[in-house]
Amino acid sequence: MTTDAAPITRPSRRRRNRAPYFLLIPSIALLIIGTGYPIAWQLITSLRKYGMAQQFGQPADFVWFENYQAILKDPAMWGVVVRSVVFAVAVGFLTVAVGLLIALLMRRVWIWLFDRRRGVINWLLDSVGIHQASRFDWLAEPGTFFLVAGVVILWMSVPYVALSIYAALTQISEEIIEASEIDGASPSQRLRYIFLPMIRPVIAIVLLLQLVWDLRVFTQIRLLQDAGSSASRFDLIGTAIYKLGTGASDFGMAAALSVFVLLLTIGLSAYYVRMLLKEE
Repeated sequence: MTTDAAPITRPSRRRRNRAPYFLLIPSIALLIIGTGYPIAWQLITSLRKYGMAQQFGQPADFVWFENYQAILKDPAMWGVVVRSVVFAVAVGFLTVAVGLLIALLMRRVWIWLFDRRRGVINWLLDSVGIHQASRFDWLAEPGTFFLVAGVVILWMSVPYVALSIYAALTQISEEIIEASEIDGASPSQRLRYIFLPMIRPVIAIVLLLQLVWDLRVFTQIRLLQDAGSSASRFDLIGTAIYKLGTGASDFGMAAALSVFVLLLTIGLSAYYVRMLLKEE
């Protein structure tokens, strides 16, 4: 006896609701206009040559890639780039290290920090008044100049790094920490094998942001230059772009150097994204 098999029917796919995507269009359009126009203007400007005639309304001539060639052939400009990268890497890593230390301190030792007899805060306030460095000009030499600049930027950036890492530390399970203490792990071992591996993504993104910010630093360097010396050996990329554009009215070279910074930033970001995807 044969029976006809019932036809196999597949459930129809649900129609995707495209309304959220349409609602995103205005925001995406504004984002593209707000960021795309300045980038396009910067790229076009970097292909032109500006001089005295342009200050009187004469259109700037297109020189295409001559500005970029001038940057690549100028040893002084490469010195600015190298100083900027070294400065950003040094201050960035140091900021993350100090932020990590403060985040670890915030986790346990608030009382110790503000202890009336042995507290670090009271000790620092009581130590103010050391005058051995009187009349020493910290802004006279590039070494001490960038040391002061690094301290200023580190002081401004550490709170963000410390709070970000502290927030990541609060997500670590207390059971894991207690288990490591029972197993006899020392504080350094807990830091190396528990804390750092578990908060590595947060440290990576904080370090990336810090490197990008330190590459673009301008205000602090310019203020210190106004108080000391504004010679070219005290320049980083931000102040070099400012001097080329505002000081020398060479907007083409300034725009080309800005594009170089953009490409360097994209390179750093791309490396981080690849590393993050690899970990995933």
